[in-house]
Amino acid sequence: MTAMLSLWLPIVAAVLTVYIASAIINTVMPWHQKDFPPVPDEEGMRRAIGGFQLAPGEYSIPRALDSKEMGSPEFRARMVEGPNVMLTVRPNGPMSMTANLVQWLVYCIVATIVIACVTSSALQGSTDERAVFHFAAVTAFLCYAGALWQGSIWYSRPWISTLKNVFDGAIYALLTAVMFMWLWP
Repeated sequence: MTAMLSLWLPIVAAVLTVYIASAIINTVMPWHQKDFPPVPDEEGMRRAIGGFQLAPGEYSIPRALDSKEMGSPEFRARMVEGPNVMLTVRPNGPMSMTANLVQWLVYCIVATIVIACVTSSALQGSTDERAVFHFAAVTAFLCYAGALWQGSIWYSRPWISTLKNVFDGAIYALLTAVMFMWLWP
């Protein structure tokens, strides 16, 4: 197994490459611009929801308290009548991009350390470039895109948004694999 300390250069390079690529994808590329379309009457919606003073968190409407209620005719009628809403409420005030960017950087660091661990364990001292690329790419894809599907499967996130984010994850995986292959000790 390759010593983790000897992988500091590919880890740092991969983290920086993915971080910069994500900045370009999310600020320059157009494919995420329509992920959150506007509601027809934003002010009316804000007034209606704002009156409830919901704490930040995730909410489901209608919501059954248990499986017994979920099977009740009344709950089923509410589901048929609609609207059926999955709602994420964020804290009031300006959004802190700094906090989001720091969290994303921490995630990239943790993911890349995991990628290095899996790749070095799988290769057990080998320096075969194709094998490094293969293990780093597969592991990076799982880190950046593997769990995105559940949002569409269970929470009705539009499949097109999930697929665009999976595409982003594939880009990050390829960039990570290239950095690992290029800088592998």
